[in-house]
Amino acid sequence: MAERTRVTEEQRGPGDGTAPITTDVPAKPVPGRIPASETVFRLKDLHVFYGSFLALRGVTLDIGRNEITAFIGPSGCGKSTLIRCLNRMNDLIPGARVEGSIEYHGQDLYGAEVDPVEVRRRIGMVFQKPNPFPKSIYDNIAYGPRVVGMKPANMDELVEQSLRGAAVWDEVKDKLKESALSLSGGQQQRICIARAIAVSPDVILMDEPCSALDPVSTARIEELMERLKQDYTIVIVTHNMQQAARISDRTAFFTAEVGEGGGDRTGLLVEYDRTDLIFTSPRDTRTEDYVTGRFG
Repeated sequence: MAERTRVTEEQRGPGDGTAPITTDVPAKPVPGRIPASETVFRLKDLHVFYGSFLALRGVTLDIGRNEITAFIGPSGCGKSTLIRCLNRMNDLIPGARVEGSIEYHGQDLYGAEVDPVEVRRRIGMVFQKPNPFPKSIYDNIAYGPRVVGMKPANMDELVEQSLRGAAVWDEVKDKLKESALSLSGGQQQRICIARAIAVSPDVILMDEPCSALDPVSTARIEELMERLKQDYTIVIVTHNMQQAARISDRTAFFTAEVGEGGGDRTGLLVEYDRTDLIFTSPRDTRTEDYVTGRFG
């Protein structure tokens, strides 16, 4: 049911002293707002610092379950900084800190009682450059479950299931004991996706996962993301606007403000909405200028 707001109107006749009348009218929809029951992440006035440097300021947005959410914008606008906040990867950078809040299924992601290792199991990450371990294909997939203490009934089945889930099983099933580094770049990236889903995450974060791949491999990763969102929530950083338009359900456009004297750049969220609206009917001229190629 849509949210409703109470509106009070004074309707008075000449000197009749009529009391205010209260009526129900539909609330004005908030762009990018997702019902609480379908929200995985809820960010409120998020600021990210590296030491005294403000890298990202005032980000408020919701990320929905079983959707692909794309972060787009020029270099240096804080897209990768933000996605790394969603699984606390920035905790590993000395001097990094956040202000504001990130809720994950209603729980404070940065609460004192939250284990960041468990956060990273539930919220996996696939990086820009394929980074398989210098191990066999099999051991790449089995590594995560072993480290986190999972005890699957059959590890072979878990490895196969994960490789099938990443749409790479048919290409590697006869060479599971060979090094993952012997594979092509596109295959290596799908091995990294299989490695991420082997520990049964809830969310998969992808930081420019196709930037180092050829068009054929990129198309395979995009097709895979469309299938994966049936089971996972996906957040992707991309510089490829066509990719964002093709695969994402919602898009957030970020830009950067240059400090006084032309120094450090601080990222900020300009607009967040359904992807079709961002690319066809943006509300902010800065968004329109970016998606139409006038800058960036």
